[in-house]
Amino acid sequence: MKVLPRLRIFVATLALCACLPASADAAMYATMRAAFNPERLGAPTTLSLSFRIAGGGAPTLLTGVELRYPSDLGFATSGLGLASCSPAALQARGPAACPANSRMGAGSALVEIPIGPEVVKETAQVALFAGPSQSGYLQILVCVTGLSPVAARLVLSTELLPGRLNIPVPPIPSLPEAPYVSVMQMHLTLGGRLTYYERVRGKDIAYHPPGVGLPRSCPRGGFRFAASFNFFDGGRTNARTTVACPRR
Repeated sequence: MKVLPRLRIFVATLALCACLPASADAAMYATMRAAFNPERLGAPTTLSLSFRIAGGGAPTLLTGVELRYPSDLGFATSGLGLASCSPAALQARGPAACPANSRMGAGSALVEIPIGPEVVKETAQVALFAGPSQSGYLQILVCVTGLSPVAARLVLSTELLPGRLNIPVPPIPSLPEAPYVSVMQMHLTLGGRLTYYERVRGKDIAYHPPGVGLPRSCPRGGFRFAASFNFFDGGRTNARTTVACPRR
């Protein structure tokens, strides 16, 4: 049985994480991690981002994430997203519909679905693409594909703003008459071993885009990431993490 709900996710972040409870009643908390590979100042890198939500009781519906990241990371010089993917084509045909030069990364998500007394977990695959820019900022399309027990392809859109990323998460239908899906974990990699193509003398030449640029100097205390998570019951929790300054 196919369910085609809507979803909006994206998100973020090497080091250990700090977390705060959402509220005394919900007792929900979140953790966050980030990593650079390689860790070299002034050089391009792959950025890995992740978050995990946990707490007592039944899964709590996530309704939004606000991510804050170092604004001096070189997304504009990453060489990623040279082509644009149509959101409609991505929804209809999946990642195969997008140009190779529009792919920006990949990842996975873990969701939970309460069914009776049990909680069913499902892992969904995530692919990131550049979409058509409408405001001068980089638009990122997030394609989330789940197979079982909920078969769905979800295409989301968000803008990469300087130092900030807002991700609204509307209710996600699951199986008929079952509760909504709860997003509990997500891991994303921006960059990595992507294959792009350049037209040279009538031939397509494959190459690897450089990736997110690290600044030549490290902020005092390292590269700081933070996120706020909002829940359907009105609860809220925060998480922080810091990537230590790479050795020169």
